[in-house]
Amino acid sequence: MKYISFIHRDRPSYGALLGDRIVDLGAFFGGRAPDLKALISNDRLEQGSNAAAIQPATLALADVTLLPVIPNPGQIICVGLNYADHVQETGRVITEAPTLFLRVPQSQVAHGQEIILPPESTRLDYEGEIAVIIGKGGRRISEDEAWNHIAGYACYNDGSVRDWQSATSQFTAGKNFWRTGGFGPWMVPANEIAPGQTMTLTTRLNGVELQRATTDMMLHSIPRQIAYISTFTPLEPGDVIVTGTPGGVGAKRTPPLFMKAGDVVEVEVDVIGTLRNPIAAESCAPIH
Repeated sequence: MKYISFIHRDRPSYGALLGDRIVDLGAFFGGRAPDLKALISNDRLEQGSNAAAIQPATLALADVTLLPVIPNPGQIICVGLNYADHVQETGRVITEAPTLFLRVPQSQVAHGQEIILPPESTRLDYEGEIAVIIGKGGRRISEDEAWNHIAGYACYNDGSVRDWQSATSQFTAGKNFWRTGGFGPWMVPANEIAPGQTMTLTTRLNGVELQRATTDMMLHSIPRQIAYISTFTPLEPGDVIVTGTPGGVGAKRTPPLFMKAGDVVEVEVDVIGTLRNPIAAESCAPIH
């Protein structure tokens, strides 16, 4: 099963993707679960799967505009420096606790949409990652219980404006430029990926592989991330944890390799799919 969020004829909705057809679950559930976050929050994923099995797939994928998997997350918590080769290339040291920073929803785009290169920078970098979508909320979740709190997984590109990121000791500005992060193409529910199953992450720029890693290479495992984060803040359904990028980022290559207008970046996770985004220069017209 693949769950997507989308817009069809100016109406936001979500559904189950079956091949190139969509079962419109937003129309089916109506006010009971108006978006994918609400479906997760109301513990209706199993009902969504059952509905997808019997309802007609009335929409074509080609006729909708995809949205980020969860368009309205309460929290997007990103884990930095979570692969040893990335720690090494940045010249930093491995820490006992995960390094964390936040993204805002406005910094995200969906599969197929343009990641935007802002006029303030020429150092827009890729960071292929795996996103974990929280399904069951909680505080001080134990590592043993963490797998039970996951609704599903998606691909993520933690696009980074490196000169703004490195201008101070804080990551916030460089990690939150408008429409620089890709989130998609869909959510694969957790019951289709076994707890602890090794996932392979690959990032390509214009078809050239630049990053490859497996989840067993993480310094802080997914259950460790959930346990650590939920210690200081309650996690809620629809929250997103972005689990870290491996080595091979553009800023640490010789010479550096940054994304430019006309490029295409892909983040593939073997058991999820491929998130693909073209890069475009931002228009300087005012945004209202």
